[in-house]
Amino acid sequence: MKKNIKIYCENTKTEKSYQFGTTLEDIIKDQKIDIKYPILGAEVNHKLKELDYLIYKPKTVNFINYLHPDGRRMYLRSLSLVLFKAAVDLYPNDKLKIEHAVSNGLYCELISKSGKEKGNGTVEKLLSRMKEIIEEDIPFEREEIRTDVALRIFEEFGLEDKCTLMQTRKKFYSSVYRLKDVVNYFYGFLVPSTGYLKHFDLVKYYDGMLLVLPEKQQPNQLVKISKQDKLFDIFSEFKEWVKIIGVPNVGQLNLASENGDIKNIIKVSEALQEKKLACIADMIQQRKNTKVVLISGPSSSGKTTFAKRLSVQLSVIGYKPIVMSMDNYFLDRKFTPLDENGEYDFESPLALNIELFNKNMLDLSAGKEIDLPNFSFTEGKSYFDGTSLQLKENGIIIVEGIHGLNPIISKSIPDDSKFKVYVSALTPLNIDSNNRIPTTDNRLIRRMVRDSLYRSYSALETLQRWPSVRKGEDKHIFPFQEKADVMFNTALLFELGVLKKWAEPILKEVPPIVPEYSEARRLLKFLSYITPINEKEIPGNSIIREFIEGSNFNY
Repeated sequence: MKKNIKIYCENTKTEKSYQFGTTLEDIIKDQKIDIKYPILGAEVNHKLKELDYLIYKPKTVNFINYLHPDGRRMYLRSLSLVLFKAAVDLYPNDKLKIEHAVSNGLYCELISKSGKEKGNGTVEKLLSRMKEIIEEDIPFEREEIRTDVALRIFEEFGLEDKCTLMQTRKKFYSSVYRLKDVVNYFYGFLVPSTGYLKHFDLVKYYDGMLLVLPEKQQPNQLVKISKQDKLFDIFSEFKEWVKIIGVPNVGQLNLASENGDIKNIIKVSEALQEKKLACIADMIQQRKNTKVVLISGPSSSGKTTFAKRLSVQLSVIGYKPIVMSMDNYFLDRKFTPLDENGEYDFESPLALNIELFNKNMLDLSAGKEIDLPNFSFTEGKSYFDGTSLQLKENGIIIVEGIHGLNPIISKSIPDDSKFKVYVSALTPLNIDSNNRIPTTDNRLIRRMVRDSLYRSYSALETLQRWPSVRKGEDKHIFPFQEKADVMFNTALLFELGVLKKWAEPILKEVPPIVPEYSEARRLLKFLSYITPINEKEIPGNSIIREFIEGSNFNY
């Protein structure tokens, strides 16, 4: 007699017994589960699983669709494998590179052996082939095989970067995905079959193409492409930096860590950032009327250290800068606007005393002395502690804050006296040619480490706050990034290897009983691909020092 196992389904709030070996897909059919959009996977005891997962003991199951972040990741990985197969079918001698998010899509390139991009009509042919593959409704087959066997398969498909990654990871077995006659590797799960991927597009974009995905909250509609020329340029600049440093992916970074080359990589990476900072200082000097430098960027982008380092570079060319934070201008808590759920919306620009900020900037620009406000985050009150500021001759104001590029923040300051900088950790490194590292993951790991070291927050608390932070960024920061006069990428090729030392222990403390456990496991798996890097070679003024220990700056 087969053993019966109790399964509690969160979607239906129902507990029911099933035989040993029942799949999640069987449970969907049995309970006729309908969550509006197609079910893509499930969280089993807060662990992400594919729908062919076999139950073998009591579990709590929550089925997810595209509305869930893990559902969207599954959808994107699956589409990436479809694009890979289309490229292999049509252009077997060329290499597909999935690079970075931009313009509400995922930028990809198909590179020929000669190093040149493909000609006209390539994108249309790939799109047509992808639609054919999806129409066939081919299953994605996941298989655990010996790593030495996987290496031989990857070599057949020209995936040398995956070979390097697997060799440096040093595991007996590796997971591979088969889509009919092609094989690839992804560091996460896929949807059951290609037939699930009904909504997408592939369009020509610069010298490559843009993989366009469904809207986060409306999976039957595609996102609107928004041109982001400046953001694309900064990614292109970093592609050149990657060539200079010679570390295009995690596998090569791991090799550098193992053979001692990481010391030079740290030095060159830091030097490239310093050179860019000096160029930005020169740009500010060329704008003769500039009095206020506004620095904006999302959470954990390194705005504070960037502002301090830019201050040094401006001092080198004769300026007398003062550095300020918009956090000083928070309104008393009772005046903080509320969001749609009735909670304090600290991410809104209206949480700041905009009128006082503008008056202070104009007074400082005119040579007047101001009383600088301060803010107590524990008491939720603004106060003055006697601190005053006044620009010296040839003085310039540097202000950092997430809303620096929002026109409402600096509405009274003349345009010709403002210079606007957007900074973010736009990760230049990918796991391999088909697995990118999202910039949000880079920033989240930075924030978790900093929250733990300096704010006594657990990784769980940071993970719980993160969705609200991301929502505020989408609403209040990202729409204005193209208004910047210049962008600066604060990401460093080696930083995830450094952050790993602090991030892994606190992520392992996230308990299995909370929903955030799934996210903690995902990040831990991602970090498992990266060889640890000792921070002792990192200079004291490095941006990454803002998030770990040993900075030369006071915060």
